[in-house]
Amino acid sequence: MSEQPTALVVDDEPQMTTIIGFALETQGFTVLVAHNGATALNLMRTHPVDLVVLDVMMPSIDGLSLCRQIRQQYDIPIMMLTALGQPEEVITGLEHGADDYVTKPFHPREVALRAQALVRRSRRATEAPVLRVGALTIDPAQHTAAIAGKPIELPFTEFKLLAHLAAHRGTPQSWRTLLSVVWGAQDLAGGRDIVKSAIYRLRSRLAKFSDGTEYIVTLRGIGYLMPDIPPEPAGR
Repeated sequence: MSEQPTALVVDDEPQMTTIIGFALETQGFTVLVAHNGATALNLMRTHPVDLVVLDVMMPSIDGLSLCRQIRQQYDIPIMMLTALGQPEEVITGLEHGADDYVTKPFHPREVALRAQALVRRSRRATEAPVLRVGALTIDPAQHTAAIAGKPIELPFTEFKLLAHLAAHRGTPQSWRTLLSVVWGAQDLAGGRDIVKSAIYRLRSRLAKFSDGTEYIVTLRGIGYLMPDIPPEPAGR
């Protein structure tokens, strides 16, 4: 990466933050460390952060609660670390706003490379053009979406999902493709359900603003599709 990114590693185990921090530094990250949620939030208020690596099991403020608080304030990638590898646990983490999920035990270099990929995708999004489909407008650079001028509040992962479907409108996207592009995972336990759950939540949010236009279509046995709907004239 041309500009050195900053990662915040949050884990109540000092040995774990040391191991992950060293792996991230070898991939060009500047590393900040917090051993609890309160310290993490204070660091984020005073230091620009490009990525958060966050343990789920922590005292006081647990990882899921902290993830939700971070997502409410910052549009940056969040990678969660957990000893719980069940699909429902992964889905819960993603619903709280996580962008990637790594199950312990893991190789520190894997965490560092996936962190690097998350930041790279996040930075590319800031260079993408504004997308318009029907009354839907998506601005990847500003991380905003609206239907007929009415802003839609979207978690980071659902926004990435929407932007990808819009960028590839008219072309079916398999759940495996979406899992790879949006979550950065080639093979993740419960991957199909993770994508399905995110699509359901995204559809529900869009339906609150839509005039009945179906922006996401399910193609049985194939995947999902955003129809190539001509954009509505400005000011309509």
